[in-house]
Amino acid sequence: MNSVDFLVIGSGIAGLSFALKARKYGKVCIITKDTAEETSTRYAQGGIAAVTYDPDTYEKHIKDTMVAGCELSDPEIVRITITESTERVKDLIQWGVDFDKTKSGKYDLAKEGGHSEFRVLHHKDETGLEIQQKLYRQAKEDSQIEILEKYYAVELITQHHLGVIVTKHSTDIHCHGAYVYNPHTQKVEPVLAKCTIVATGGIGNVYGNTTNPPISTGDGIAMVHRAKGLVRGMEFVQFHPTALYHPTERPAFLITEALRGAGARLKLLNGNEFMGKYDSRGSLAPRDIVARAIDNEMKISGDDHVFLDARHLDKVIFFNHFPNIYSKCLSVGIDATKDMIPVVPAAHYSCGGIYVNQWGATTIENLYALGECSSTGLHGANRLASNSLLESLVFSHRACIDATKKLNTTSFQEGIPNWDAEGTVSNEEMVLITQSVKELQSIMSNYVGIVRSDLRLQRAFDRLNILHRETEALYQRSVVTKQICELRNMVGTAYLIIREAMKRKESLGLHYSTDYPPK
Repeated sequence: MNSVDFLVIGSGIAGLSFALKARKYGKVCIITKDTAEETSTRYAQGGIAAVTYDPDTYEKHIKDTMVAGCELSDPEIVRITITESTERVKDLIQWGVDFDKTKSGKYDLAKEGGHSEFRVLHHKDETGLEIQQKLYRQAKEDSQIEILEKYYAVELITQHHLGVIVTKHSTDIHCHGAYVYNPHTQKVEPVLAKCTIVATGGIGNVYGNTTNPPISTGDGIAMVHRAKGLVRGMEFVQFHPTALYHPTERPAFLITEALRGAGARLKLLNGNEFMGKYDSRGSLAPRDIVARAIDNEMKISGDDHVFLDARHLDKVIFFNHFPNIYSKCLSVGIDATKDMIPVVPAAHYSCGGIYVNQWGATTIENLYALGECSSTGLHGANRLASNSLLESLVFSHRACIDATKKLNTTSFQEGIPNWDAEGTVSNEEMVLITQSVKELQSIMSNYVGIVRSDLRLQRAFDRLNILHRETEALYQRSVVTKQICELRNMVGTAYLIIREAMKRKESLGLHYSTDYPPK
């Protein structure tokens, strides 16, 4: 049986930054279900928002965050995150992250939708990739950090596995590590930990069209919910307004909001601009407003997409700041300096997730949740662009402070049983999984998308109940595989989104219902 001081599930910015700080206090093991560099972080194009120069101030950033979150964000959490932003960005720079600078040597700050000032630090249009590579390099070379690739966390270990009854009303649940699928032994093995960190990323693949990589299946959220931890805000799913319209490709390629910040404008297929009739900020309105506007225009016209027009931008600026976007468009026959870019909204980011306090701690003792899978209270009903990487850094730092205080008074739990696989058989019909995934994504895209209604949500709930029963029955009789676990987690995550959406009898931020139009 393996044991480690810190078990980190996930290898994006949240998991890696926690590991790089916690390694000073004990042994860290990072498990990741794919290669360590295949994370949502690496696909983040825009950058990281942080107050850097005058005339920007913490108060301005705080106000922008609260407005974007429809005032549902937790004011204390927002203040903590924003006021600690400058120091956390310094951590990244110390780890070798190279943010773009102007000729004068100052950081070249971008401005995105919902921001009142230029405050987004970036590395061309591949900021996430730059961060991922530099943090991974640091972690890989550290003797105190072990990285296990292709390992899959199946369940969190609590006293439930010792025969103690645990319910959602229990107030003393403890996490002792996780049951983990080992690809080398092809068995599920317990990994004990004094402190467990869930940093599993997003939920995008419960939808048919998403900018998220295939690994984003809501694993951490579903696991914590099954362990009776508190989850909240799942109705607030952010759809990025501008994903490249290329129906045969999955995931959808993201066209960063920074391109609109640089002056690109949204247009209909006839060339007319339309955002002005939805919001005075036009193409730089917050993402929920822009996504709904595009969705509405597509329904009115019957068109499959709208256009993003960047043809008027200075070509030198375009090539220097957005080379990845330019080359991607060129690869599908679009010269963005001469042609308008076809775009469509796509599931992008979960503003809800595992409830955590100001130290990243969940409602389960010795369990922390960081990054997109968590709900700190920062985003409220809608995330302000480029606040997500910042949130990961701030709360990974704070979680490390809190977790290391408990390390010497926490011991490994004895008596944890081995994984019980008795009576299970190999699933020889993969179609049972692949077809269920397609059904799930169709249900969520059609009924629980950008615009919702009570009728659509009820239909989604009813159909999901059938999928849930079928999936649980298949899981109980099958030998554990990544595919069956991902399906199970996606169904569980979709249920939480629908459940929370049905509870909210109003339109607020990312949850927009035709039955409860804004007043």
